Amino acid sequence: MGSIRTSEKPHAVCIPYPAQGHINPMLNVAKLLHHKGFHITFVNTEYNHRRLLKSRGPHSLDGLPDFRYETIPDGLPPTVDTDVTQDIPALCQSTTKTCLPHFRELLYKLNDPALSTGPPVTCIVSDGCMSFTVEAAEEFGVPEVLFWTTSACGFLGYTKYKDLVEKGLVPLKDASYLTNGFLETTIDWIPGMENVRFKDLPSFVRTTDPNDQMQNEEWAATNFRKKKNSVHLLLQNARGCPALAAKPFWFLLLQVAATAAVNHTVEAQL
Repeated sequence: MGSIRTSEKPHAVCIPYPAQGHINPMLNVAKLLHHKGFHITFVNTEYNHRRLLKSRGPHSLDGLPDFRYETIPDGLPPTVDTDVTQDIPALCQSTTKTCLPHFRELLYKLNDPALSTGPPVTCIVSDGCMSFTVEAAEEFGVPEVLFWTTSACGFLGYTKYKDLVEKGLVPLKDASYLTNGFLETTIDWIPGMENVRFKDLPSFVRTTDPNDQMQNEEWAATNFRKKKNSVHLLLQNARGCPALAAKPFWFLLLQVAATAAVNHTVEAQL
């Protein structure tokens, strides 16, 4: 496509959940948007930013003039080992409770011509597990796309956690339910997933704790699907769900590899 002046470019802020299996797919989304003419700001946590610099070299995240990296803190206390995957439940809880103010501050910075050379932010693409960004999108009046790296079946399973609780299926009565055949119970009331078995639902439902942190975090995140200015992007189609399905992004990147400026220059292996 033809050259677009910087001031006219749409500006997407892409923020993955801070784990490798979420960063890579989001980076592919960002690369494809960049190929289509978007100015990109890719947001890592400070912890992962340091890990990336250690893994790939001090200039590996310099990016391009229109593909830039920014960071926000994840809210977790410093650790002795600074090059390991963080505790996932603690990370989920911390990002949910602490990241919004830092993300909001970053958006103000990106929109301030005195502090940023890029165009104003026009949309946010956020991992579904970083759904605090929806509130920020509403405050700044820009659309939000929630990107789910799970399958459509996994996503629909997350959205039904509250129903599973109300029907008395979750939490499990005791640990014996993991081995006594209960996991084979047929769930016949989820649209698009008729006759799925309990054990086919996301494993977070297999808990005896009514206050299970991961279960509550996932339900809270998917509950943002009701927000009017957010769209869900899934890697597979979800029947009966207001979401957009997408092909594997690595496959799409292969198709544009010859002309995608960031395809090989921007990587994110921790």
